Amino acid sequence: MPTLGSYLLVGAVAAVATFCVTPLVGMLARRLGWVYLPNDRTVHDTALPDIGGLAMYVGFVAAFVTAWFTGSLDVLFESNSEPWGVLIAATIIFVVGLIDDVRDISAPAKVFGTVLAGVVLVYFGVEMFAFRLPFYEGAIFLGESLSPLVTVLWLVGMSQAINLVDGLDGLAAGIVGIGAVAFFLYSERLATLELLDTANVGPLFAVVAAGICFGFLPHNFNPARIFMGDGGALLLGLLMAVSTSVVGGRVEVGEESVGTTYFFLAPLAIPLLILGVPIFDTLFAIVRRATSGQGLASADKGHLHHRLMEMGHGHRRSVVILWTWTALLSAFVLYPTLTDQNPTYLPFGIAVIGIVLYTVLHPSVRARRRENGTPPDGLDRPDIQQTVEHEQLQLDVSGENFRTQLPSGERDH
Repeated sequence: MPTLGSYLLVGAVAAVATFCVTPLVGMLARRLGWVYLPNDRTVHDTALPDIGGLAMYVGFVAAFVTAWFTGSLDVLFESNSEPWGVLIAATIIFVVGLIDDVRDISAPAKVFGTVLAGVVLVYFGVEMFAFRLPFYEGAIFLGESLSPLVTVLWLVGMSQAINLVDGLDGLAAGIVGIGAVAFFLYSERLATLELLDTANVGPLFAVVAAGICFGFLPHNFNPARIFMGDGGALLLGLLMAVSTSVVGGRVEVGEESVGTTYFFLAPLAIPLLILGVPIFDTLFAIVRRATSGQGLASADKGHLHHRLMEMGHGHRRSVVILWTWTALLSAFVLYPTLTDQNPTYLPFGIAVIGIVLYTVLHPSVRARRRENGTPPDGLDRPDIQQTVEHEQLQLDVSGENFRTQLPSGERDH
């Protein structure tokens, strides 16, 4: 039976392997010219490697092998094809992202690669079977026809949410790391209460994602020495999609538990709260671009981190603020989960967070600041320009070619 110690060992291996390999990947990237070149709009004055996802993938494989040889985790691999499906799907989605990092691929090709990874997951049995809605006692079963579709869409959505939030040094790694730890603790609590099957792979890949993030973060926090690129962002998206779908989409909840303790919000709603920052940012971006007549794939300066920097927060402070929001959202979930307290405060608390975000980050706040004579630290700031350019190059979802071929063979990130 899986133990907390075995999971911590796997997470530690992921962190150490990622931390140690990242400088080597940076050296390789510089040698091959796979770097992000500085220009008059960036805060970085040196060329930075763009394939940090390779180090993260090495950390993932090292953690996977460790789990495979850890006796207490045998139940996850015995007569269970799911771990191998995750390994293959992770390899596919990482390769797709890596190719896009070093040479542009079209938007349809990226989507196809992500969907292919999702199909592999479904083929190996990694899919959600049902979900519950907040305040609704019954479960909604997807059935054989809808389950694969919902699983693939969940992967696409999670991957893009994490990719979108990767706009400042250390932002995505920190948010996913915090969220992964929170979801691991939530999953472990379910397992302790025997509400989660012992062979469920969700806790394993949540702790692997956390280890990868914390191993990569020292190299990626401002001032970054390397970027994770699409390869890293898509890999993290897959790991979080897997862990959240096989836990939230399968947990057994008895009638006596519904409406009390942590099931107040329904299991599948838990990851939506824990990863609320990137998910909210993604949904807000879709609405913002649709209402303004922009293409949904168009890069803009309206993301949460851009708005914080427009308000005068620096690069590091903006990152820490969004980390803090992620930690607060996670705490709202974990407190009732770990204490068995009735979370009647949760709807109110979540509403307060939403109101504060809306009030503080609404454009009218910035307009009033300008009217009051407060110097705008806004869109003319080089660090904001850098994040927009980084976002364009990270996503590349519009199909436009943002990199230019240089005489030396180097490619602009």
